[in-house]
Amino acid sequence: MSTPQLPSDQPSELLPRPSRTPDALRLALARIAPHRLSEMDRQKNEAFSLAAQHNTLAPIHQWLTVWAGEVEIERRPDLFQRRRSAEQACQSLDRTDPSWRVAMDEVLSVVNEARAAAA
Repeated sequence: MSTPQLPSDQPSELLPRPSRTPDALRLALARIAPHRLSEMDRQKNEAFSLAAQHNTLAPIHQWLTVWAGEVEIERRPDLFQRRRSAEQACQSLDRTDPSWRVAMDEVLSVVNEARAAAA
C-alpha cells in the first residue's frame, strides 16, 4: 500500500531545523519544497555577487537569514498555512480594504516569527 502524497503546495512532514549554512538549507529545501530551489539558487548567486562587488559579507548574511526563515516556514505546517492564508487574502482583497492591511501584517508576522525561530 502506498503512502498518500501531499499536494505540492502543502508542507511535508516536519523535518528537524537545519543548521544555518547554505548546504544544510539547500538540502532541507530540496526535501520539503524542491520547486523553490531555483529561486534559492538565484538569490544566493545574487548575494555572492553583491558581496564580491562591495567587499562585504552582509548580502550573504542576509541571504542566510531570508532562507533560514523560508525553510522554517516550509517545514512548519502552522507557519506555512498562516502565510498561505494571509497571502491569499492579500491577493483577493482590495488594498483600500482594512482587512488587506491585517493580512499583510500577518504575512510579516509569520516571516518574522520564522526568522527568529531559525536564528
